[in-house]
Amino acid sequence: MSGELADLLASHRGTTLDEFAQYANPQMVRVLRTIGFDRDWARSEGAYLYDDDGNRYLDWLGGFGMFNVGRNNPRVRDWLIDAMELQTPSAPQMGISPLTPLLAAELVQRAPASIGKALFTNSGTESVEAALKLGRAATGRRRIVSVERGFHGLTLGSLSVNGDAAFTERFGPYLPDVTRVPFDDLERLEDELRREDVAVFVVEPVVGHGVFVPSDEYLPGAQALCRRYATLFCVDEVQTGFGRTGRMFAGEHWGLDPDLMPVAKSLSGGYVPAGALLMSDAVYDAVFDSLEHAFSHGSTFAPNDLACAAGLATLRELDERGLVASSARLGELLLERTRELTELPVVRDVRGIGLMWAIEFGDPGRSATWKLLERVQPGIFAQLVVVPLFTDHRVLSQVAGHKVNIVKGLPPLTIDEDDVDWFATALDSVVREAQKLGRSMTKFALSAARA
Repeated sequence: MSGELADLLASHRGTTLDEFAQYANPQMVRVLRTIGFDRDWARSEGAYLYDDDGNRYLDWLGGFGMFNVGRNNPRVRDWLIDAMELQTPSAPQMGISPLTPLLAAELVQRAPASIGKALFTNSGTESVEAALKLGRAATGRRRIVSVERGFHGLTLGSLSVNGDAAFTERFGPYLPDVTRVPFDDLERLEDELRREDVAVFVVEPVVGHGVFVPSDEYLPGAQALCRRYATLFCVDEVQTGFGRTGRMFAGEHWGLDPDLMPVAKSLSGGYVPAGALLMSDAVYDAVFDSLEHAFSHGSTFAPNDLACAAGLATLRELDERGLVASSARLGELLLERTRELTELPVVRDVRGIGLMWAIEFGDPGRSATWKLLERVQPGIFAQLVVVPLFTDHRVLSQVAGHKVNIVKGLPPLTIDEDDVDWFATALDSVVREAQKLGRSMTKFALSAARA
């Protein structure tokens, strides 16, 4: 190792936030400083982050779901180093690197039986964009149906099917012929599909912004409706895939066989951008139907050998460490430890599936302070939980969406029972204190909302 990178980092120690504010995103730094998240991070390992002072934090955010196999996973790192030392023929473009079909085969073999091909991308939103584009071409139809609250990415096509106004309200116009229906409502879905002009119905098996788990009959019913009306069924597994919900893919809970299945986030273990659109052979054959159309979709950096090596190592790590089964087991323990909080007037619900977890808050009743804070900034109570979890208990978590009183967890699947206890104990303490809406907490909430 040359040591040049270490020297560069050492020479800029303590300047990260200031330089990021100057050259990248000053508003983000302003947010971090307002809520007390302005740490100088030094390193990370497994389920933990360490600041410059050596303090250890439990990562309950998991890079928005990137670190299923843990931060800086040694196996994935070793495979990346091997790929670089072997000088593999990454992205010959008019040719195929030997790593590419290996990862494609591993993904297809783990996917539902309906999946026959893998098209590589660099991210979740690229995978969704590919699903929309290829779905239109395969069916010859234009319309897309998605669900309210759904999140599918932030590029223009993905935003067109995004169901959260906080992300969409300033950036239109979007793709025409997109309709949103309520999640878990088969009647409204059929109202749209029976017109027989819908190319794709796209849905997260568990709505990520709030961790909303559907009723048992919804997703199988949606799949049956898509088959009846010749609409492609697209199950967005970008966040729920690779063990997050206690199965390799969340659709397995309901026995789904999608036509299109975007994946990304944790595919590379969090090291490099990596994603894929998994599709049926029928979709592939309808789009890539000739030599002329062999290059109908692609991306310069996808696939590349670092992404493929990381993906192969990640899948091996999930298998050999039993992390999918561990996600199911620890998810049940997490619910057991946190559901008792529903006894509190301020807690509306605690829910989850595997290690995809959320707690939702609501008006405890007859609280003038609650009503005042909600008028100033809807969803501010959830921030009153997230902030002390971080500052007092060293647990990094997130509010599940804009203006919602839901705190969400996506910890690495490498956590253990002690970590569940760490989080559950901290959460219990914080929620019981926050519900009092004392003077200092109210003052903080008002100043944060105004900021």
